[in-house]
Amino acid sequence: MILIQNGLLYTMEEERPFQGDLLIKEGKIAEIAEKIEPSKEMELLDASGMWVLPGLIDPHSHIGISEEKTTGLVDESNEGTNPLTPCVRAVDAINPMDSAFHNALAAGITGVMAGPGSANAIGGQFAFIKTNGRCIDDMVVLAPAAIKAAFGENPMNNYGMNGNMPSTRMGIAALIREELFKAKQYLENTEETSNQKDFRMECYRDLFEGKIPLKAHVHRADDIFTAIRIAKEFGLALTLDHCTEGHLIAGELAEYGFPAIVGPSFTSRSKKEVSLCDFKTAGILQKAGVLVALTTDHPVTPIQYLPVCAGLAVREGMDVMGAFRAITINAAKIAGVDDRLGSLKAGKDADIVIYKGNPLELSSTVYRTLIDGCIVWPKPENGTKEPSSHKTTK
Repeated sequence: MILIQNGLLYTMEEERPFQGDLLIKEGKIAEIAEKIEPSKEMELLDASGMWVLPGLIDPHSHIGISEEKTTGLVDESNEGTNPLTPCVRAVDAINPMDSAFHNALAAGITGVMAGPGSANAIGGQFAFIKTNGRCIDDMVVLAPAAIKAAFGENPMNNYGMNGNMPSTRMGIAALIREELFKAKQYLENTEETSNQKDFRMECYRDLFEGKIPLKAHVHRADDIFTAIRIAKEFGLALTLDHCTEGHLIAGELAEYGFPAIVGPSFTSRSKKEVSLCDFKTAGILQKAGVLVALTTDHPVTPIQYLPVCAGLAVREGMDVMGAFRAITINAAKIAGVDDRLGSLKAGKDADIVIYKGNPLELSSTVYRTLIDGCIVWPKPENGTKEPSSHKTTK
């Protein structure tokens, strides 16, 4: 057992932080109170003068797939041979030895959504993983966690320039709509227990059963509305990833009720569809009533700068608690793991970060990062027990 004492607790369950203690037992948060009496069985961790938060979460990244190497970026995030690849699985490509995982732990980031890029109209399956481990199977919390779809310039440029479909936004929408139509027909006519299954079409079962969302890469306002149109047509859950022009249509997005994962904003405007990229977008969407999370889209922005992005969003109008929620509980809700992660609450996983100073300020530093109640940053000495398996069975 570990007892974190005298910390300023930002639980994300309350509107304001409070000074208190937090008890960890068997990898879970056991108790939170203003004062918990220590016992001889407890390891004491003094957090006096420090900020205690749930581990930070990036709900859209390519960590471990687009790897940072001494020879440059090694990018295997797109199976660029076919615009429709639903059966591609992130868990088959994520390399836990990627140095970015070290950077994530050092920044207090304990959970990420990782998956394929946006070259294809349907790109494959994302996974939600924890950021500490050597075997990806032991890091998985939820897989599949979403199916990726991409609208706009990337699929057009990847295929249209070679004379293949899609070469237009109409072509992207048509491909996605036809694929979903075929999947719906297949699922309506095939029992889950059937012995004769189509491997590719089976990938859509969780999507059509509402267990996971369509994770839509959308920047421009018209692409956002196209993704919404298709999701509503097929009755699908949807997340609006990047949502770069979301601030132009905030009222409409609030009415539709789909969540937005905003970013990367801490990068160059490298193509036409991100020409209106701005840190004000997240705050405008939040104030309109949209459920908002923030992303680095690692490695577009290195993952360790997630709290910096939240701080810049505050500078441009987002309220402080809204920014904290955008990289904790909101991200967990959008990723479908808020039953275990995203807030400090009895019964949830003890994924916790302790900061010296305000996490949204550049001068702050991480004192400790914990996953499943084990200190993973700074790295424990040899022989210290590593966290156990996180996997959720689908």
